[in-house]
Amino acid sequence: MSIGEAEFHAGGILQNLSKDIYLPFKVISEIRQLYAMWSTSATTTPTSYSHNYDPNLMEQLLFRVAKKWVAGYSTDDAIAVALDTNSRHGMSAILNFLGEDTTDAKIVNQTVSEYLLLMDLMHTRNVQGSVSVKPTQLGLAINYDLCLQNFRRLGARARDLGQFIWIDMESVKFTEDTIAIYLELYKQYERIGIAIQSYLRRSASDILHIIEHAGKVRLVKGAYRELEEHALLTKEEVNANYSKLMRMLFESKNYFAIATHDSALIEEAIHLSKNCKFEFQMLMGIRDELKIELIRKGFAVAEYIPYGTHWLPYSVRRIRERKRNLLLLARSLIQ
Repeated sequence: MSIGEAEFHAGGILQNLSKDIYLPFKVISEIRQLYAMWSTSATTTPTSYSHNYDPNLMEQLLFRVAKKWVAGYSTDDAIAVALDTNSRHGMSAILNFLGEDTTDAKIVNQTVSEYLLLMDLMHTRNVQGSVSVKPTQLGLAINYDLCLQNFRRLGARARDLGQFIWIDMESVKFTEDTIAIYLELYKQYERIGIAIQSYLRRSASDILHIIEHAGKVRLVKGAYRELEEHALLTKEEVNANYSKLMRMLFESKNYFAIATHDSALIEEAIHLSKNCKFEFQMLMGIRDELKIELIRKGFAVAEYIPYGTHWLPYSVRRIRERKRNLLLLARSLIQ
């Protein structure tokens, strides 16, 4: 289970919120109901198909805050934000249809259709960017072959359209299969990259393996709850390993992405950047001033733009990161 999933248990999140801000009882009660609705619908109905969703009033109130980090519910929302990112900020866009750990084959098929539609729209609307996909969205939690087959469908469309695909990394139980799928796809289509997490102890070996195949890596810190045998547990250890892995990528001369909001690591990347082709990647709504500053310095920057009906788990992760975001949520709900 990811940290995000754990944080979205209704009782747990409300307990954590109450430590930082006061929310009226009526609001707390309504949030509990919303979590119950989301939890039930996520497991019993195919809500992952972005075109068939009608948010209720309370959800709309919460979404006023979530819009800082999430483009919207539909592909049209995602395309609009991506075009704005392209034109106003000069950044490329990485679009992600929210969802993970899917075990319903019907929802997997709908998700594949969603990504195919999204890629077509990006092409017709001249969006500069790519899609980013979680393997469990395409069936890895069901079986390996199904996931590989679905990624091949996306890869074939990407080849036809001249687009790039990023593969997100999930919990460690999926790491081995995710890398195997990536390397299999890379044999047929080179415009594809994979996320590697610096908090995993195995990541240096994984990066060496990918570099040997001339693969493309997006380096992230990682956000899943793992056992100590698999993961580094302190911030200092994770940052030190990020620095080590980043240096490996700069030395490889392969194309790669530095995906972090950490100022110290970004400064280190700038120091190492001479004659290397890479890009910085950051989440929508986070450190926007730094993105513009990096662009002005001549660096490529891509903004990760999620959308879809599963915005609630993703958004609370963002809300929990800073007290200012908690206060923003409270004001939005009680006004």
